Amino acid sequence: MVAGATGLVGREVLAALSADRRYRAIHVVGRRAPATDDARVRFHAVDFDRLPALPAVDDVFIALGTTIKVAGSQAAFRAVDHDAVLALARQARGSGATRLAVVSAMGADAHSRIFYNRVKGETEDDLRQLGYDTLVIARPSLLVGDRGALAQPTRWGERIGQLGMALFAPLIPADYRAIAASRVATAMLRTLAAGKPGTQVLLSGAMQA
Repeated sequence: MVAGATGLVGREVLAALSADRRYRAIHVVGRRAPATDDARVRFHAVDFDRLPALPAVDDVFIALGTTIKVAGSQAAFRAVDHDAVLALARQARGSGATRLAVVSAMGADAHSRIFYNRVKGETEDDLRQLGYDTLVIARPSLLVGDRGALAQPTRWGERIGQLGMALFAPLIPADYRAIAASRVATAMLRTLAAGKPGTQVLLSGAMQA
């Protein structure tokens, strides 16, 4: 199951899953159907505030996320990046899913004074309590990719980040360099497929390799 398949990382996750013949079916949940010609993909239109019964799956990939600017308020941001993520993960676990991979962020810390980092950290902590055999938490730094193909404007922070990478990459620690969404997706799939028990946290620098 994939949530967030019309976003930057989720699109890459779906593409990677479509190239992986180990999966018999790929269930995509969200408000908009993704563009794909994979006959195994089955789209389920959902409202994350009121999740319907969803099909039983083995593996779950959650790439939901917004920004406070887009959401409009801190409460609306939390409703997506914490509440919706947790609700979907909890329901999938209750239906038998055993492995979960989720996109978080560098700096995630439930005790952070920064609201964004605190919400991400609280989400990670709550996901750990759901009892998944394998939990993969990807913490990318600044994400880059083709937002134009998603009808999304390029964020000013990404432009600055890419310029900074070009000028100062050797001086910037690997964990804080901009990272392609495709690398994050690849790292998530490979780590989840390995099936190592417990929680694996993938820092941005490690996902660059």
